[in-house]
Amino acid sequence: MTIYIAGDSTAANQTNVYVGWGQMLQAFFKLEVVVDNRAANGRSSKSFIEEKRLDKISVAIRQGDYLLIQFGHNDQKPDERGTQPFTTYPETLKRYIDAAREKGALPVLITPVHRRKFDENGIQQDTHGSYPEAMRRLAVAENVPLIDLHKRSGELLAALGVEKSKDLFTHVAPGVYEQFPSGIKDDTHFSEYGAKEMAKLVVDEIRINIAELAQYLG
Repeated sequence: MTIYIAGDSTAANQTNVYVGWGQMLQAFFKLEVVVDNRAANGRSSKSFIEEKRLDKISVAIRQGDYLLIQFGHNDQKPDERGTQPFTTYPETLKRYIDAAREKGALPVLITPVHRRKFDENGIQQDTHGSYPEAMRRLAVAENVPLIDLHKRSGELLAALGVEKSKDLFTHVAPGVYEQFPSGIKDDTHFSEYGAKEMAKLVVDEIRINIAELAQYLG
């Protein structure tokens, strides 16, 4: 059985100092399960389709496989990748649902993971607007399992607070990496530790909400 992931850079297989949660997921499953991570940097639900990436998944995916679908970070961008929360965003996401179901595979929607953003009072802020709620409504309307990574990651960031939450993300001091002489302060993309923690949240949601898939967890 194969678990495909369609998504953006927060889930994608990364190199260098960045790590996506999708590349950590394999370790949580039994040996007979293969995680095929097709998530790609900078993609929205719309641009992923326009680049024929969903078509390639549709060719490969089989009955009984799973398609995990996480978009939102780039759907909110004011460029050609953008979609609107309660119209074109769910309309585009439905194409992923339909593509999986046409092959007898099982779609799973995953709300976009939080960015790290705290206000002056140390309160974690949401940066995704209506997109997570739009996906939640689509999951109900289409009877699709939902992993609410937006909610779970927001709770984790709030619990860790301003300083400890930096460990989840790519915060690197100057001089540590030759290719980044000035260091990195990235509150969107994960460190290896952060990617593992986000993958754990995904796995926790699978255990709670998707019993058929949970039986394959190690």
